[in-house]
Amino acid sequence: MFPMEESQENGCTPISVRMTEPVFIQPETETCKEPYFLSSLDHAVIDMMKTVYIYKLDGKKSGVEARDLIKQALAKVLVHYYPLAGRLRRSSSGNLFVECNNSIKGVPFVEAVADSEIEKLGDITVPDTVMLENLVYDVPGVENILEMPLMTAQVTRFKCGGLVFGMAINHCMVDGISAMQFVNSWAETARGITLTMPPVLDRSILMPKKPSVDKNDSETLTEVEISDVSKIETLYQEQKMICKSFKFDQNRLAGLKKKAMENGELTYCSSFTVLAAFLWRARSQALKMKPQQQTKLVFTVDIRSKLKTNPLPKGFFGNGVLVTQCLCTAEELVQKPFSFAVKMVQNAIQMVNEDYIKGFIESFDVNARPPSWTATLVITSWTRIAFNAADFGWGEPTQFGSTRIPKEVGLFIPEGKDKNGIVLVLGLPVSAMNTFQELITSI
Repeated sequence: MFPMEESQENGCTPISVRMTEPVFIQPETETCKEPYFLSSLDHAVIDMMKTVYIYKLDGKKSGVEARDLIKQALAKVLVHYYPLAGRLRRSSSGNLFVECNNSIKGVPFVEAVADSEIEKLGDITVPDTVMLENLVYDVPGVENILEMPLMTAQVTRFKCGGLVFGMAINHCMVDGISAMQFVNSWAETARGITLTMPPVLDRSILMPKKPSVDKNDSETLTEVEISDVSKIETLYQEQKMICKSFKFDQNRLAGLKKKAMENGELTYCSSFTVLAAFLWRARSQALKMKPQQQTKLVFTVDIRSKLKTNPLPKGFFGNGVLVTQCLCTAEELVQKPFSFAVKMVQNAIQMVNEDYIKGFIESFDVNARPPSWTATLVITSWTRIAFNAADFGWGEPTQFGSTRIPKEVGLFIPEGKDKNGIVLVLGLPVSAMNTFQELITSI
């Protein structure tokens, strides 16, 4: 058995801040005004990702100086990333594109002052939405995604001299890698250095090369409607959902790998595949899914290394990931050896080859039926994203995190000085979380 390490549960006290009216930041020099193409991969998730970066300035800059530097650098870096200053529009065929003409206001930038010390935030590994929601700017009263800015920025100064940089950015513009590429470029601009990875904005490399095929001929768009025979939604409605984090260091991950390979069905497994399989299995048990309940695991695969014929260029700015999934009954998942679940994850990754990617792009249907989230686990992995590179001139952030974890999502973030471990962050109803903790301690 391995010892369980767990963060505190969510708090419920918001950070009170005083905000100025937003200033709209545009690229400081003239940029392209042509409509900006978005690929099939960009259409997969059209939602705002909200993140916060916590800095202790330690006298290197005053809060006002740091705020002004971030603000000035935004206008400069937007010259390279000008589509982020545009707005989403929908074509006559239903596809999204970005309008980049002179009528667009730009990126809302908000200055704020908190009435507390930055230590009040505590450990944000487990996101406390109530506490953090005032640290990322939301345009009030706007619900239509076509009316929202593609990104917002907020800098909040705290009493102690600490600072929080909060950003919201639409997933249709970036995946995790591209988002950090942009933030790191922004930070380099603030430090006055040349961009180490200039963005490649052209997404036409992911444009369909032939007319769309019948979606029934493409397994990439197959979507199974899952019935909630286990009354999972009722459980979430009746009980409070709590989020907790669990640390898996190299020893614990090695234990999962040993368990996956003990029956000889597998000769190799990665940290991601064993932890994804374990989480899918344990969460299904914790939610007390009935044997006949279909359950699904969804995650993304980075395609940057998988396109051999026409690879994405270094610095590609956009979504370079494709969703893949595993599906089986809860009985199969729980009763079969652990290697069964791990093998399913491995197969889902291997399935995303060049032909699969081309098939998805060519058969993409903007009007396709939205996915079913019943009995579904969605894994978001940040283990390969260099968040600590966001140094605007006063050192790397002391903490980085998301402002919320949807109930379907399990988040993987790097753990330890060498980033060799993984922290799992998960939300579950109270009773299910108690069961989940028992399952973890029995590894």
